[in-house]
Amino acid sequence: MLPLFTGSVDTGSLLYECGSQVLAGLHATIANEPVSLIVADRDGLVLARLCSDAGMRRSLDAVHLAPGFYYSEQQAGTNGLGLSLADRAPSLVRAGDHYCAELRGYTCAAVPVLHPVSGELAGSINLTTWSDSSSELLLALAQAAAGATSGLMLQRATGRPAGAAPRGAVFRIVPGADGEDPCVSAAWHAAVAAARAADTAGRVLAVVGEPGVGKSTLAVHARRRPGRGRRVLHARAPGDDGAAEWLDLWTPELRDPEVHVVVSGTERLPAWAAEELAAVLSAARRTDGRPQPFALTSREYAALPPPLALLVDAVVEVPPLRLRTDDVMVVAHAVARAERHRPVEFTARAARALTSCSWPGNTRQLRRVVREAVARTDVVDVHHLAPEVLDGGSRVLSRLERLERDEIVRCLTEPGTTVTRAAQTLGIGRATLYRKITHYGLALPDAPG
Repeated sequence: MLPLFTGSVDTGSLLYECGSQVLAGLHATIANEPVSLIVADRDGLVLARLCSDAGMRRSLDAVHLAPGFYYSEQQAGTNGLGLSLADRAPSLVRAGDHYCAELRGYTCAAVPVLHPVSGELAGSINLTTWSDSSSELLLALAQAAAGATSGLMLQRATGRPAGAAPRGAVFRIVPGADGEDPCVSAAWHAAVAAARAADTAGRVLAVVGEPGVGKSTLAVHARRRPGRGRRVLHARAPGDDGAAEWLDLWTPELRDPEVHVVVSGTERLPAWAAEELAAVLSAARRTDGRPQPFALTSREYAALPPPLALLVDAVVEVPPLRLRTDDVMVVAHAVARAERHRPVEFTARAARALTSCSWPGNTRQLRRVVREAVARTDVVDVHHLAPEVLDGGSRVLSRLERLERDEIVRCLTEPGTTVTRAAQTLGIGRATLYRKITHYGLALPDAPG
């Protein structure tokens, strides 16, 4: 069943304006998550779609879940978006429940939006993710976004104030048996083992380390247990704006003793929210009456808010990526496969460049660099990598310096080039180019003279 396409989308409607604004704020907090955020009107016409994951965008384009296409039940069969409109009720449609076989790779959560004045059905907010990363909390997040959209519509239509959309409401439940840890370094596995030992002993754990190093990832892996139904809830903290809504949205999940919580970015919480969260976490109990263990992440133990720091029994530091060079290429291959849904090859030159980089942004930076590279090619060579990978300098560059460095890297990494040819292309002498290579600390693999 092929969704019907229309050449026009009403971008002037109240639903489009308010829904797009709410989802834009939510999208900013989950930019690295494979979740598509969609606004559709009462007839199932997709008005807007926000998604940063290139693989998911390509996949959704292939099934026409994109602006301008109708996704009502009549047009596309059973799907979350159409069901929420037909039943005027929140819906969660998992992989095999979709009528259309092409949609069975996704889980879709959708919530109808009612016009706050007339009460008429206005449309739907839809969140779509891969079926193997689906979450019950996907529906809760869709409900929050739909409620915020309706509230903003009320404010625009009547001038009455409405509550702000929740920020920082980024969370997921990860089934205990799902996903493999790609990291192979001894330093990473030692940290995982220490965190797992604390979790097994029922201790409150603080995972600390540099930004982007993978603190939340380590905490989640430490809490997984093969063959058991344990769920891990990851809640990423906001700042002052939206902390109340963020707490209200996920803390009720603590009533389930099988949910194990990882709270990241705790240093961003305002003092009152940290106190409230500490009280909620302290009160959570297992079925046997013992405290329910949880993990917190922060850049360092001293940065934890005092009410939360008092609860911590064990601290594990995640080593930076520059001390885990064995992990660089396995993570790169895992990210590339996730992005392209098939293996991607890296040349020996690209591998040397990646493993030689100091990665000041740690795994987060590596993931970004790899995503950008594999979006351009099926075989990643050094000239596909961002210039920052070859920058061995320690100081912050000005904008003009970055432009010069990037142009030098571009010329030097062209396939088959030499330093002499690169200097000619740049319009400078060979000796000058060598001085600039030294000045910027460029580590160029196999750069012949």
